[in-house]
Amino acid sequence: MAYIFVGLGNYGEEYQETRHNTGRLLISLLGKSLGAEWKTDSKLNAEVAKVKIGKGAVTLVLPNTMMNNSGKSVRPLVSSIKAAEKLMVIYDDLDLPFPKAKISFNKSSGGHKGVESIIKNIKTEKFARIRVGISPTTATGKIRKPQGDDAVTKVILGKFKPDEILELKKLSKKINEALEFFISGGLEKAMTNFN
Repeated sequence: MAYIFVGLGNYGEEYQETRHNTGRLLISLLGKSLGAEWKTDSKLNAEVAKVKIGKGAVTLVLPNTMMNNSGKSVRPLVSSIKAAEKLMVIYDDLDLPFPKAKISFNKSSGGHKGVESIIKNIKTEKFARIRVGISPTTATGKIRKPQGDDAVTKVILGKFKPDEILELKKLSKKINEALEFFISGGLEKAMTNFN
């Protein structure tokens, strides 16, 4: 059974470099580093690429839905709790400062609509995720989480600045290593090395 790595974001040109598309951006960068050939899978309504990482067969998935319906692209690939153990979802998180990232497992969606959709569709929270911080910080590095719907929308749909894209590319190398650990040594090992 292949590993499934999903990058969450909104589909469409206007969302391309927005913070809400962090997961999609990072899985695209992983695909690029592996020379992935993307194909549109109409059944999944997603861009899909099959790659090898170490000895593991991996299916990379970029849902072509809006964020709130991401789970529909994942459901056909994860039909059991056993299959969910090989699922890794990468997404943006307002509870972490940019560019901090953290691997977690078996948690609630934390209000993230894409993750909520996946939980609802595969009927379990027992899957791994890499949460990538997108919240702005103060000069001292303290998190400045946006308050209120308008402020949240402004941050998540705001585009990354060029220097932030560079930070993201640096972070993607660490995330790619964590994903290799996830395949070769399991989740615990990946968490120990990454968190």
